[in-house]
Amino acid sequence: MGVPCAFLDFPGPLAFAHRGGAAHGPENSWRAFEHAVGLGYSFLETDARATADGALVAFHDKTLDRLTGRPGEIARLPHREIAAARIGGTEPIPLLEDLLGAWPDVRFNVDVKEITAVRPLADVLRRAAAWDRVCICSFSARRLRAARRAVGRAVCTAASPAGIAAVQLGSRAGSPAQCAQVPAAVARAPFVRRAHGLGLHVHVWTVNDRALMESMLDLGVDGIITDQTVALREVLTARGQWHARPPA
Repeated sequence: MGVPCAFLDFPGPLAFAHRGGAAHGPENSWRAFEHAVGLGYSFLETDARATADGALVAFHDKTLDRLTGRPGEIARLPHREIAAARIGGTEPIPLLEDLLGAWPDVRFNVDVKEITAVRPLADVLRRAAAWDRVCICSFSARRLRAARRAVGRAVCTAASPAGIAAVQLGSRAGSPAQCAQVPAAVARAPFVRRAHGLGLHVHVWTVNDRALMESMLDLGVDGIITDQTVALREVLTARGQWHARPPA
């Protein structure tokens, strides 16, 4: 199977640090991302939400409550209030643009959580000239279509839930996606064969168990998304499949 886009043009299997590698630092925090990059990860997974004034933050939840202990919905607050919040009481919430700027050679898998994040994401990618360094994913086909339109040029995207269902039936159904990102329960041998036959890479989330990592790799998946970044690196290293990011 060929490489369908620049984002995926890297020795596989790809190792993704989920929310920066949430087993080793507060999720989507600078500390987590820095830890993963220090381990040699070239692929970081994160989330994108827009504040009320259009700043794009790397944050999973709709509200601040669970992670910061402060009330408030991201989309209804200005960035100055988001910037004052702390993940786990200590870690600031990063701007996606700052993450892209911190590591110009690292690639980001970005889950667009709300339609309001689409235009700010397109603007960030344009300012950072980062089109080849991102893969856009979402559980919403509407958000994916909007993101493709807003970006206005070729960018890697993952299949929507409807696209995944089509792959299970052996069809791309006109989807422009380059990869299928699925939970381990979906990533069975027939699905991997069908996806590869359709020219799609298969990335599996969120795989934190070493035995499951091994079984997914044995199936021939093209990438694993994990919180347990140390464990995945050890598994890939033992198999001769770890490809570290060169030191800066």
